[in-house]
Amino acid sequence: MGYFAAALARHSSGWSGEELDLKGVEDLDGVVEELRSVSDDADTLLLFVEEDDEWFAIVRVNEDNDPRVFLSDGRAMETSELGALLGEAAAVAATDDAAGDDHDEEDGDDTEDDEEGSRVAGDPVGDADVLADLGTPAARLLALCAEEGQLPADIISALCESAGCLEAIDELRLA
Repeated sequence: MGYFAAALARHSSGWSGEELDLKGVEDLDGVVEELRSVSDDADTLLLFVEEDDEWFAIVRVNEDNDPRVFLSDGRAMETSELGALLGEAAAVAATDDAAGDDHDEEDGDDTEDDEEGSRVAGDPVGDADVLADLGTPAARLLALCAEEGQLPADIISALCESAGCLEAIDELRLA
């Protein structure tokens, strides 16, 4: 099947969308550049990527912020170039968030470090709060990822419905 990448831009008049070709993009900066090329006056830019009905990723860029990345399944980093690129960015973001916490890594009694070390490769990676202000809090996003039998396209549709951009992404899927 390959992958589907949909860039959605929110303007005061509503959402618009454009399918992106990410072949040849080498890093997150390249992904963000492609995403920003969709609209220079949007207040929010979202990129939804799904590959082979196996995993999905979300990249979010607001006006003056660094990109935020979420990857539904960490195993995609091992099986897909695009998954590796997005997963690496998501993992760096998650590490940066954790770096603000003062944990002594040498302390064997620190259960949070133990939990982090036992992360399953198939667990989601990155900023689960990426869509919190658009109707999908982190707990719901993680629950959708954990739900048995859910396809990435179905989850993305649910996320877009909550954010109010379902019509824009559906138009791209049907094109």
